[in-house]
Amino acid sequence: MIPPILLVGFGKMGGAMLAGWRERGLAPSVAIDPAAPPSPGPELSIYTDAAAIPADFAPAAVVLAVKPQNAAETLPLYRRYAGSAVMLSIMAGRTIAGMRALLGEQAAIVRAMPNTPAAVRQGVTVGCAGPGVTPAQRQLCDDLLSAIGKVAWVDDEGLIDPVTAVSGSGPAYVFLLAELMEAAAIEQGIPPDLARLLARQTVSGSGALLAASPEDSATLRRNVTSPKGTTEQALGVLMAPEAWPAAVSKAIAAATARSRELAG
Repeated sequence: MIPPILLVGFGKMGGAMLAGWRERGLAPSVAIDPAAPPSPGPELSIYTDAAAIPADFAPAAVVLAVKPQNAAETLPLYRRYAGSAVMLSIMAGRTIAGMRALLGEQAAIVRAMPNTPAAVRQGVTVGCAGPGVTPAQRQLCDDLLSAIGKVAWVDDEGLIDPVTAVSGSGPAYVFLLAELMEAAAIEQGIPPDLARLLARQTVSGSGALLAASPEDSATLRRNVTSPKGTTEQALGVLMAPEAWPAAVSKAIAAATARSRELAG
């Protein structure tokens, strides 16, 4: 059973997390949604602002799922919970030190970066526990995050920025691959409906094979590549030094830099 949670922010990621918690059993909890609230369940009360939260509500964790640019105005509204509940932030770029400045130095904060496959419980999240986080609080955050996929932990908060670039932004890179494969298939004369099926199923099926295989991705790639065959011809283009190797490296570096900029 998941203990009482205060979910601040009901976007796609907040909603995905809530769905995962409900599947595991959720004690009576509260969500804040300033827009039109979704339909609550019997275990969830939804309010439009922090002032409406009942005075006797005592969450075990406050999950900060708001946009990072709204942190300065939003986080101080929840300072009253900082001495008792662990603060679990999934805001990109916002550092633990920066959040403690808004929540108070007594705040026990875990900074985490999930990704959108959380919506189908296939996400991956990396967390970093800040000063004052107890083992029990870290375990609670692990339980909350494992409800939407795999969880890993790092001690160096600086790693969260490249993690954001790789896994946080990574689903967009995979979707772009499917988009480009579909467009290229159409260019080669394949009907659009079939092009979409081929691109989507190839990407999703390859991901499933990668997840199930004990072999690394380089070995799986070589397994598909027959000497002097069609795959070898394609990879000769994609793996040219100025092609994917350079583009992916630059993309990850650019996303990492932006994550650090968001910390301000």
